[in-house]
Amino acid sequence: MERNESDSMGSIAVPEQALWGASTERARVNFAKSGRLIPLEAIHALGFVKAACARVNLDLEKLDAMRAELILKAGREVAAGEHDSHFVLDVFQTGSGTSTNMNANEVIANRANEIAGFSRGAKDPVHPNDHVNMGQSSNDVFPTALHVAVCVFSKSELLPVLCRLQAMLEGKARLWDDVVKPGRTHLMDATPVRMGQVFGGFAGQIAQGIERLEAALEGLKFLAIGGTAVGTGINTHPEFGKRVAAELSKSTGIRFLEAVDHFEAQGSKNALLHFSGALRTAAASLSKIANDIRLMASGPNCGLGELVLPEIQPGSSIMPGKVNPVISEAVIQMSVRIVANDMAASFCDFGGVGSILELNVAMPLMGDSVIESARLLAESSRLLCEKLLPGLEADGGRCEKLAGLSLMAGTRLASVIGYDRAASLVKRASREGISIREAASGLMEAQKLEEMLDLVSMTMPGEQR
Repeated sequence: MERNESDSMGSIAVPEQALWGASTERARVNFAKSGRLIPLEAIHALGFVKAACARVNLDLEKLDAMRAELILKAGREVAAGEHDSHFVLDVFQTGSGTSTNMNANEVIANRANEIAGFSRGAKDPVHPNDHVNMGQSSNDVFPTALHVAVCVFSKSELLPVLCRLQAMLEGKARLWDDVVKPGRTHLMDATPVRMGQVFGGFAGQIAQGIERLEAALEGLKFLAIGGTAVGTGINTHPEFGKRVAAELSKSTGIRFLEAVDHFEAQGSKNALLHFSGALRTAAASLSKIANDIRLMASGPNCGLGELVLPEIQPGSSIMPGKVNPVISEAVIQMSVRIVANDMAASFCDFGGVGSILELNVAMPLMGDSVIESARLLAESSRLLCEKLLPGLEADGGRCEKLAGLSLMAGTRLASVIGYDRAASLVKRASREGISIREAASGLMEAQKLEEMLDLVSMTMPGEQR
């Protein structure tokens, strides 16, 4: 069953049960069907934005109370995800996001009219352009929705799970602070470290990643709304942007502000790209952590074997009993995708590609890339917290044994006998297959040699030895 709806280009058939209208239907027919729809986080943010705009237009006496209340109700339903199935447009559409803005306008208008007892497609009492889009343009609404979407997701999902990951890594650092293991640089033996120090370093990477993300989020709290078509604010009240930002602050619990310069806010997407870079950096940390864990857990008999992985699923379809670092590999792959997304976001913000004259025209892809990266970073952190770290164990005996075999313990002797003599000892120990302790026997008093070659003391700053 279909119904006819019309827009400035004429009439078009729309599925009877669809909340969208003519403009959305044209876009659905015309644009790609890649299987990648506009992210729901952005759709929900559009619901918040449209509701906030209706409230402000009511306060400014631009919109009557009846229409405003209908738009508020329908907008809040969109924000709550009640109409997700009616947002049907592909990411690869018009670069301003106009089609998705109209998708929101039409869904909210049709739903508002339905609430009022009228049929879908009536455009009365609520019109998608005249009322839902009042005082707005796709050019300021869509970038505003992207900023709101990223900030809301980061506050509710991303930052909490990163903080949880940091706390779990700190817990492992405390638990394993007395486990001495070989350090490795260039994949070769180096002076000893404590497993607690290694995991403390992991926790520090996540802590700094959180700080970078929080700093980048500050730039996303400035919204393009109020600039309308090109940043001049044509056809809107001069206080509209400021007031909508205040309304969004109330509805989301995040402090939003009107953009300081609307021409900057609409002509480029630097703030979104900055945040993408912070996501990429955090992904690099997760990839390093996941990879180091799988290296230290390699084996169990023929690898390093310093860590013992939790057995969460069979590792091979042919080799019985094999356990693989599956969570580490999943995290690494997600990190790679985040880096790729950052590259896409970078091109989307480049002059001559996305940012051209008064408008960025690659916003759907840029928004999709950044939102997916935020999701992947949150999901990879969750996997580490729930599937890897709780069951991960350190093999203290194996670590101690390997630390004792490391010839780089000879580094401590260099401070007494000099670099060249210490290097000769290391080479002799390697050549003869003996320990540094055996190679250095007779160079100094036995007690002094034992103190010099104490592995725990080698992991501490000089003043603590």
